[in-house]
Amino acid sequence: MIAYHYPPVAGSSGIQRTLKFSAYLRDHGWEPIVLTVDPRAYDRVSDGQMADIPAGLQVERAFALDTSRHLAWRGRYLRPMSIPDRWVSWWPAGVWRGWQLIRQHRPQAMFSTFPIATAHMIGLSLQRLTDVPWIADFRDNMTDSEFPRDPITWRFNRWLEGAVVRRCTRALFTTSGALDMYAQRYPDLPASRWSIIENGFDEDNFTDAERDLRRQPLGLPGQLTLVHSGVLYPEERDPRPFFAALAKLKCEGMVSAGTLRVVLRATGSDAHYRPMLEHSGIADLVELAPPVSYRQALQEMLCADGLLLFQAAMCNHQIPAKLYEYLRASRPVFALTDPAGNTAHALRSAGCHDIVDLASEASIEQGFRTWLRDLRAGRASRVSPQQAAMHSRRARTAELASLLANVAATR
Repeated sequence: MIAYHYPPVAGSSGIQRTLKFSAYLRDHGWEPIVLTVDPRAYDRVSDGQMADIPAGLQVERAFALDTSRHLAWRGRYLRPMSIPDRWVSWWPAGVWRGWQLIRQHRPQAMFSTFPIATAHMIGLSLQRLTDVPWIADFRDNMTDSEFPRDPITWRFNRWLEGAVVRRCTRALFTTSGALDMYAQRYPDLPASRWSIIENGFDEDNFTDAERDLRRQPLGLPGQLTLVHSGVLYPEERDPRPFFAALAKLKCEGMVSAGTLRVVLRATGSDAHYRPMLEHSGIADLVELAPPVSYRQALQEMLCADGLLLFQAAMCNHQIPAKLYEYLRASRPVFALTDPAGNTAHALRSAGCHDIVDLASEASIEQGFRTWLRDLRAGRASRVSPQQAAMHSRRARTAELASLLANVAATR
């Protein structure tokens, strides 16, 4: 299993997919070997989930550096040093160590996951060297009409994407929209090339988070606390229309610092958003909160009065991994996303209908006003435990085990 995101990396929900797959595959007769990066390559690290790595699991950490932090001179570096990403230095050591592992263990299958693109580069190289059946996992799309923004990176990623889907045994996606997009982009490839395993939540993590949890309001008496947990991309999850709608509601007197607190936890772009909040006059309503451990983040979700979800129309074929954690937390969700996208469809299927267009200030203002009233009156919808249970990581791992058996049989 070739994955950049693996403990002790901190601050990314992407860690959960590979971590839980590696933890639960043993229940289905598979013994994973994880090939990841040296922890120095991570922006931030935390020991919070190191205990989730199963005892005895072989984890190989190949040499890798972050170009922007380790190879830059006064903040500048040559563009080829960050194509396809800032961790391209992982590729030579990853291929070398992966080739050694394959010679030593003779694995039945190989799995690599994007992002980071270098993981698929390693998978592609190893498949060419060894011909081991290969599942290429796309948690996100590698290219789109407007992504990546840099044209040179876009051209390289489009080439790499094509090489990966043509060489892999199975290309794996997390949503039907992403699968359909790739099937249309590569019409010469057979339908048998494409598969879906959605993201999910981990019941063990929630059970641990609930063990000593005192379920009490996060805010002051009479104050609603809403939480967005995790990265808030300036483009893919642009919160500016939400800020504008919130400022208008504040001017009308519908909300104030005493009645509403919005926590944006670990946005990854605090410096970008802080001036916006000051300019809009809502810095007293919106808190840019620092990262916390994964356990603490789950506890915060469980105690929040409501949860916020952001996803732009450019990501209609994607579903944020946190959506499944929101479902398990069983708190009211207010979603700012395109009503026609996969995220909105997943929410409606789970019984969540408080969905507004992320790009429309008027839609947000009207919908948020109604939702706040329902929230205060206890009428806001929640997901039932039975509905949430369908999206557990254990259930997803059973799907992967079946796919691995199918792929290994093609060798």
